[in-house]
Amino acid sequence: MRIGILLGDDIGLEVVPECVKVMKAAAARERLEIEWQPLPIGKRGHEEHGNTLPAVTEQSLRELDGWVMGPIGHAAYPRGDATWVMPPVRKKFDLFAAVRPALSHATVPSIHSNVDIVFLRELTEGMLYSETVVAGAPEFRPNDDITVAMRVITRKGSNRVAREAFEIARTRKRKKVTAAHKEPVYRLACGMFAEECRKVAREYTDVAFEEMMIDSISMKLVTAPQQFDVVVTTNQFGDILTDIGAGLVGGLGLAPGLCVGERQAMAQATHGSAPDITNPYALIVSGQMLLAWLGRKRSEPKATAAANRIHAAVNTVIAAGRHLTRDLGGQAGTTEMGDAIAAAVQG
Repeated sequence: MRIGILLGDDIGLEVVPECVKVMKAAAARERLEIEWQPLPIGKRGHEEHGNTLPAVTEQSLRELDGWVMGPIGHAAYPRGDATWVMPPVRKKFDLFAAVRPALSHATVPSIHSNVDIVFLRELTEGMLYSETVVAGAPEFRPNDDITVAMRVITRKGSNRVAREAFEIARTRKRKKVTAAHKEPVYRLACGMFAEECRKVAREYTDVAFEEMMIDSISMKLVTAPQQFDVVVTTNQFGDILTDIGAGLVGGLGLAPGLCVGERQAMAQATHGSAPDITNPYALIVSGQMLLAWLGRKRSEPKATAAANRIHAAVNTVIAAGRHLTRDLGGQAGTTEMGDAIAAAVQG
């Protein structure tokens, strides 16, 4: 397997090496051969090649099975310069779904216990913005009193994110998918999304399926999240629900993520480049998700076994509570927590 390493900016320089360290330890224990390829992106990409997504990086990524990407500090980039932008990786590689788990741990303070949800957010359409369009502007202001924005839903986009949700549900104990939408109001847009979810559900008779209004599921996530297993929804709804999920289990430091395409995936934690999140958990678990996805997509049992090792090691370190960062109630630094998880993987 070939996996890229993209440090990103700011805390990415700290957390990406910890993720790679843990992935390498798990791969070594399972004799899984991985060729690692460091590539510049973000500030380093601009310093070396004059663009936050250099052509050499884009071309190299096309040859890989997946990659680990750190947070990008685009909020601090100069404005009005097209070379200083959020690297459009999702758009360039048609990464159509964000897979974002919300998992509570008994030893970490959280609003609810026994939460274990996987959210799937469609990434390529919905309320369009600069990362999702090829040319032109997705919103415009014809005069100072009016702004017009567009929401796009397609059968292809809805079908493939729903299918990914059912495939993930098949790997889980409860095997249940909840589709979140607002069909009674948005009869054509949410209606098309709901129609495609129902079509896919008929193919997965071993997975339970339900639908829920977006406002209802938002309330029920706060009051009784334990009822949910896999939740699939559209782009903007998913953007909101996944942050609710992170808040339920302890914050963005516990919010991993995987952006998946047809043949490639990108491990990318939900949190941005904020310097106050030096917890490597989110990116380490994102790397674990990448190995699990590759194991499933490539029918590679060694990748699956390596992912299971990381999952068990993270749970062991969290439960022990001796090597946790400050946001988790401990005193450990980023490297110390990464070392502890890597040691647990090898043990």
